[in-house]
Amino acid sequence: MRTTISKRLAIASLTASALALSAGAAFADYTLNILHMNDWHSRIEPINKYDSTCSAEDDAEGKCFGGAARLVTAVAEARQALDGENVLLLNAGDNFQGSLFYTTYKGAAEAEFLNLMKTDAMVVGNHEFDDGEDGLATFLDKVEFPVLGSNVKAKEASALGDRVKEYLLLDVGGETIAIVGAVANDTAELSSPGENVSIIEDVAGITAAVEAATAGGANKVIALTHVGYPRDLEAIAKIPGVDVVVGGHSNTLLSNAIEGAEGPYPTMVDNPDGHQVPVVQAGSYSKYLGELKLTFNDDGVVTAATGDVKLIDASVDKDEAVVARVLELGGPIEELKNKIVAETAAPVDGSRETCRAGECEMGNLVTDAMVARTADQGVQFAITNGGGLRASIDGGEVTMGEVLGVLPFQNTLATFQIKGEDVVASLESGVSQIEDGAGRFPQVSGLRFSFDPSVAPGEGRIQSVEVKDGDGWTAIDPDATYTVASNNFTRNGGDGYKLFAENAQNAYDYGPGLEQVLADYLAANSPYKPSLDGRITKVAASTMDKAGETMDKAADDAKTMAEGVAEKAKEAVEGAVEGAKEMAEKAAGEADAAMKKMTEGAEKATEDAGNAVEKAADDAASMAKTAADKAGEAVESATEGAKKMADDAGKAMEKSADDAASATEGAADKVEEVAENAAEATGEMASRTAEDAEKMMDGDKNTYTIARGDTLWEIARAQYGDATKWRDIADANPQMDPGRLKVGMVITLPAAN
Repeated sequence: MRTTISKRLAIASLTASALALSAGAAFADYTLNILHMNDWHSRIEPINKYDSTCSAEDDAEGKCFGGAARLVTAVAEARQALDGENVLLLNAGDNFQGSLFYTTYKGAAEAEFLNLMKTDAMVVGNHEFDDGEDGLATFLDKVEFPVLGSNVKAKEASALGDRVKEYLLLDVGGETIAIVGAVANDTAELSSPGENVSIIEDVAGITAAVEAATAGGANKVIALTHVGYPRDLEAIAKIPGVDVVVGGHSNTLLSNAIEGAEGPYPTMVDNPDGHQVPVVQAGSYSKYLGELKLTFNDDGVVTAATGDVKLIDASVDKDEAVVARVLELGGPIEELKNKIVAETAAPVDGSRETCRAGECEMGNLVTDAMVARTADQGVQFAITNGGGLRASIDGGEVTMGEVLGVLPFQNTLATFQIKGEDVVASLESGVSQIEDGAGRFPQVSGLRFSFDPSVAPGEGRIQSVEVKDGDGWTAIDPDATYTVASNNFTRNGGDGYKLFAENAQNAYDYGPGLEQVLADYLAANSPYKPSLDGRITKVAASTMDKAGETMDKAADDAKTMAEGVAEKAKEAVEGAVEGAKEMAEKAAGEADAAMKKMTEGAEKATEDAGNAVEKAADDAASMAKTAADKAGEAVESATEGAKKMADDAGKAMEKSADDAASATEGAADKVEEVAENAAEATGEMASRTAEDAEKMMDGDKNTYTIARGDTLWEIARAQYGDATKWRDIADANPQMDPGRLKVGMVITLPAAN
């Protein structure tokens, strides 16, 4: 039995072994070749560059990849090249779901071709539970190789029985090789294993399986996992006793030669035992076949790990027998697949790289279709999981087969009601696993949100959420109840949307098939033009910090500008007041001289008139002073408003520096407008003759200068004691916008009736 201690001792002895070996001891290196694939997702037929079913024309032109016929050939050629060597073919799960072949045959087609390839072992993937334990049980009935899952625990009542094994011991070239398997910890959220199957923690499951396998005589352990590349690196490869990790689930392409690969092949990880563990994965959809060569010493320590993935393109010939079988299997579904439902003006991107990390064209298309279908039910917005979008669509004619390639899960359209706070919390969960490429990333319609990936998961990545409101947007109300559309999978808590299951009201999960909803929407909007409109925005923390610094400077500049403009306005008003006084005195003198020219017979009348004129002149001067005072108050009020706007600009981090500058310019314009209106009003009053002044005071009408905070409602209540007379004021000032009163504006007040 190999223990962790003995393994560590073996590692420590490597550097001194050449000197310490006895005459009879010798190392005999053992080489093992591992061919591997993962996340086939029922791509029985060849795929195009968008991972959708390839057209016959493109296939004939050599533009296609993978598919069962090429995959069978690629495996056979690799085995032939390694003839006489130790070879294993391992499958890292998720063979189910993704094409009409799975929809029609429920795993039977995949089982047939995996048997034909002589697969040595497979780990169960989360999608193997998409049709419950019964769906997986049917697959297990057909396969001719072991299926593993050390953390899959089936109850006695389960249809799985004991057919999902914790580990496997194989004799390969005279050496005992252990293979242990594990599926993703959140499989119950991602799929439907059912009440008779539980998923325990992956590390615990593998650790127990490694101990049992080494107790059985194995000193070389392969962890065959469906937990994802990040999890393989951070946890699985660090489990004591694990020598190599062959993974799946995250659809990760590792390569030393292919541009865009996410890491080297293999990726080496330090293990507590003191050695390095190679980790490999081979993309997805049968586009690549992994080819890993390992060298072990006598103690089961990996001393060399080399290889890369092989691209399965048109250079790989199709197995003719498989081509014929695929055509036979495709017969019953060909009519449905070939039905043309619409056209697109350009390809629609539905790749996992975009749809699980931000706004994507396919997400916009599908959620827009959901909102359109439920508009008559009062649905305000739609949310769907990016992981439910499984393919892109080519430009040009769109077939029902392509639609089903995008939405292969036979989900139905679901509607429900839920509070705004639960929507925000669900979005927060949706963006919590971006780094892992998790399928929970939310695609939306009728809703827009921003998120900051630099914030820790669950700690406030969501920065803003707004709901479509007519032609505009309104911040979501945490206490309001919204009517939402989704698919029945997420509505029932799938992909981490547990609040949709726990807090939803009036839920209805039995709408039309989502694929039909999409097909109908495409037909109604043919040719469909894909687009991105900014409904999902990634906010960079560094950009926000920089914006904050800019806003601070803009606020200081705004305050300085506002104070300068206000000072100039005050000086202008003071000058206008002085001029008004001079004009009033001149008008009084002229009126007095005119009165003295009257006939001596009217001396008493002249005296009376002179007194009246003097009074009118005084009144005019008084009115001018009052107007000037009001203008001064208005200017001071406007100045305070400008200062407040500047201070607010410094605090409002969500506004751009351009907004702050615009607000300052607007404040300055308003102050200048106040000064101009005040001077104009003062000059107009002061220039009236005594006769005009006397007419003004006859009670027919009056004027009022708008001050900060005024509304017609308040003015009417103050002037007439009746706020409802605001309409009379509005009618008397047709040039005025009642909803936008400008400070310093002079309005006419009609006489009270």
